[in-house]
Amino acid sequence: MAENTKKWQTIGQRYRTYIKLEKRLSDNTVEAYMRDLVQFAHFVLRQWDIPPQKVERTTIERYMARLYDQGREKTSQARALSSIRSFYDFLLLEEMIEASPAEFVESPRAGRHLPDVLTTEEIDRIIATTDTATVKGRRDSAMLEVLYSCGLRVSELTSLRLGDLFFGEGYIRVTGKGDKQRLVPISRVARAKIQIYLDDRRDVDSNDDTVFLNNRGKKLTRVMIFTILKQAALRAGITKRISPHTFRHSFATHLLEGGADIRQVQELLGHESILTTEIYTHLEREHLRRTVEEHLPRQ
Repeated sequence: MAENTKKWQTIGQRYRTYIKLEKRLSDNTVEAYMRDLVQFAHFVLRQWDIPPQKVERTTIERYMARLYDQGREKTSQARALSSIRSFYDFLLLEEMIEASPAEFVESPRAGRHLPDVLTTEEIDRIIATTDTATVKGRRDSAMLEVLYSCGLRVSELTSLRLGDLFFGEGYIRVTGKGDKQRLVPISRVARAKIQIYLDDRRDVDSNDDTVFLNNRGKKLTRVMIFTILKQAALRAGITKRISPHTFRHSFATHLLEGGADIRQVQELLGHESILTTEIYTHLEREHLRRTVEEHLPRQ
């Protein structure tokens, strides 16, 4: 068993290097993929004690059945299979196998749910709760304005740098997943709020060129932004489930409701595939169906 365990570990380390440096996946995604791979490897080694190259389709199907029996959520099952497929795609690329055993394994079907979407009035209420008489409040007001009006991921907001601001052209440069960059229009309101905050920021003793800093002159964390938003929503009396991603969902939904082309929305969101963006059109149709069912009088 020790020999095959070492093979999994050796190939696994090569795979980690590949998805981190070649695929340029984020650190969080790399860790998630590796956790899934380690769990799968443990299952294979305990049951059959074989190296990665000897795994067959039935092996993966039995593993997926085990995840189902354990009561794992369908989204968790789907991510595990995605990780396994990615690993065997790497083995194919390295010519370590001739065909992927994961290719024809059926993915668990996870139903899409309609995420909470804020109205523009609710977003205005949330942002309005920031105390702009304070430096922190002016920072939070600018930060929440940019989060919504540019449709950013929270990681994109925390990594926004001074050199990414092109106010003369009306754009900001956003670094998304895989370090891919895109230009996103920024509203006059957001520009004005950032400019006010930048006047405050000049008094902060920091060598960090990140736009939004904490009171110690360091980059804000994802958790800090989540907390700031939750507290603002609480002050605004909003009871919906809210996270930074809710602002991004709302941004995309409002654009499509306003008549924006889905390809334009895809570009603004930084989605690699149009299929990812299409969730918003599916969700709007589902919302329309529910509205009709709830409010149309019976004939």
